[in-house]
Parts: sequence; structure tokens; C-alpha cells
Amino acid sequence: MTDGECTTAFEPLRDLLARHLDDGTDLGAAVAVVHRGDLVADLWGGQARPGVAWERDTIVQVWSVTKTLAALVVLALADRGDLELDAPAARYWPAFAAHGKGEVTVAQLLGHTSGVPGWSRPVSVEDLLDLELSEGWLAEESPWYEPGTSSAYQILNHGHLLDAVVRGATGRPLADVLRELLASTGSEFFLGVPVDALGRCADLVPPDSTSVDIATMPPDHFLLRTIANPFLTMPVVNGETWRRGEVGAAGGHGNARGIALAHSRLLATLGPATIDAMLTVQASGPDLVLGVPITFGTGFALPGASSPAVPEGRVCWWTGYGGAIVVNDLDREVTVAYTPNRLVDHMVASPRTDAYLATAFACVEAL
Repeated sequence: MTDGECTTAFEPLRDLLARHLDDGTDLGAAVAVVHRGDLVADLWGGQARPGVAWERDTIVQVWSVTKTLAALVVLALADRGDLELDAPAARYWPAFAAHGKGEVTVAQLLGHTSGVPGWSRPVSVEDLLDLELSEGWLAEESPWYEPGTSSAYQILNHGHLLDAVVRGATGRPLADVLRELLASTGSEFFLGVPVDALGRCADLVPPDSTSVDIATMPPDHFLLRTIANPFLTMPVVNGETWRRGEVGAAGGHGNARGIALAHSRLLATLGPATIDAMLTVQASGPDLVLGVPITFGTGFALPGASSPAVPEGRVCWWTGYGGAIVVNDLDREVTVAYTPNRLVDHMVASPRTDAYLATAFACVEAL
């Protein structure tokens, strides 16, 4: 059973969500579409936790979709002149210049080409939550490869890299600037769930299986060196301490409506030069962490073969482990977001997420 509203053109999207909830493909989920500033689909249903229904204001951790909101903070600061995307990150974070990183730009941080996709030293969850501590360790890192030559997905440290730059440019943590930006647009997303919203959190359910065979990887493979340092278990991410944290690579909580509105409204505030910079390719080819071809712009991924349901054109998007996604079609002024709590085998694409995107954009075509 689904709840929420949509215009007639988006009834096929409601039907898809209903089928997925009925057959167990989804446990609980929300899907939303914004078209030309209007919320034309705002749908949800299923269970947030055992015996607890997914309600209108239910929120869920969306893993790496968090990175897109962190990126919008940096893009917004660049748009108003508080920092420069082509400037060395060390201009705002002097310690980062250590060990040959002095020429790495802010844009390269945003495009996952910094050369520093993680920590060489062991990092605990507690360390990860202590942003300034673990950011200091990133500043001390030597590049794992030549910066700017390829992407190496900053799977857990992306938000730390951006937070350190934002702190240096503004004197404030990234999460504080994000809260201010979201308040100005009237949209909801949490990087650090407030105490009074913890009861709205849906619990994540792990995937049944994974196609990633870590046993075949050499011990120095970048994926092994990043995804397990630290390894985020379901008990950790479903716990209050983690939810209250401000890890900008993976810890954000929201729902499809809030994410779609936040993107639509924040992107609308950016000038043409910033949008062009956002769509500028930083890397295109096999990612050294994910192992699949990805085209990274400045803060978002761009369309490519690894994401077959993302439409071509002036489109920026990214996805989260297990299936959450946000896609922005700038020419058609469409944003689509999907936020599930049952995780599936999904790194950058999967049949379930692709079905929501294909259906949503087919509905747009029918308008």
C-alpha cells in the first residue's frame, strides 16, 4: 500500500512502488519528482521498522547521496565568491599541502581526483565521527596515485575533505552551512539528525548478497583500503551515535521529497558559470575504487554507460550504497529521488533503482 500524492501522469510511478512493496522488493521507501519547481510526485509506503509504518516524515540514511548535498554547499559558496573551485584546496586548508598535495584543487576534491581516497592508518568509527581529528590525518596523507589523473572514489572521506575546505573558507563546519542553505529553501535533509527527529528514522536492512568478491582482490586494492576503514555495520548506522554524526560522505538522512526539493531549489540558486563548472568533467574512465567506468563532474557524476537509466544531456546525479539515488535533468528541470531502507546489491546501478528512474522519466515524457 502506498501513500502520498502525484499528478495523473505519474500514476505509473505509484503503481511501481505499490508492486515493489507488495512483492517485497522494497520494505519501506519513498520516491519523489519535482518538475519545473512543482512537486508532481510525493509517494511513500511500507515499513520504516518492524511494526512501524513509513510515514510522510520518515527519514532514512541515504549513504552517498549525502555527497551531493555536501557538494552543493561548496558549489553555493563558490557561486557567491566565498571560495574558488579552481583554487588549490590548500588555500583554505593549508595543512593539506603536505606531501605534494599543494596543487590539488577544490574542483578535484569534488570530482574524486584528489589522490587521497581514504586513510592509510586504521580509522575507527569514533575517529570518523571526530571530523577535525580525521581531517588532520587526511592532510598528512601522501597521494595514493598522481592527483588529477583518474578518479578514485572518496567513499568515506569525501565529506571530510570538503568539510575541511569549508571550515577554512568560512570558519564554519559544512553541516552548519548546509542547514542554513536548506532553511533558506524550505527543504529538509539532515547531516546530523536532531534529537527530536531520531524517532522518524527508518532502520536499514542489509542486502541479501553482493556481487563484489573481495577474496579475489589484492590486499592493496583501493576498495579494500577504503570501504573497510572503517567498516560500517548495520548496528552502527542504525544507532543514535552515528545518526547524530555529521559524516558528509555517507551519513545524511532524508526522504525522497526532501532530497528532490533540496536539489531543485539549491541548483536554481546557482549562476550559469557555476552550473557550467559543475558539469565540467574531472575524470572519465574506470574508477580506481569502484572498478567501473564513471564520469565525474564537479560534485556530481554525469551520464555514462555504468548508469543506463540516467538520461543523457545536461544531467547530474549520484547514488548511494544499496539503491538510493538523486538525478537532476537541468534542461527539462526535473529532479527524481528515491530513498529505500531495504538495501540491495547496488554500487552505481541496479534493476530496482533503474526501474524507478525509467518509470519517472517516462512519465515526464508523457507530460
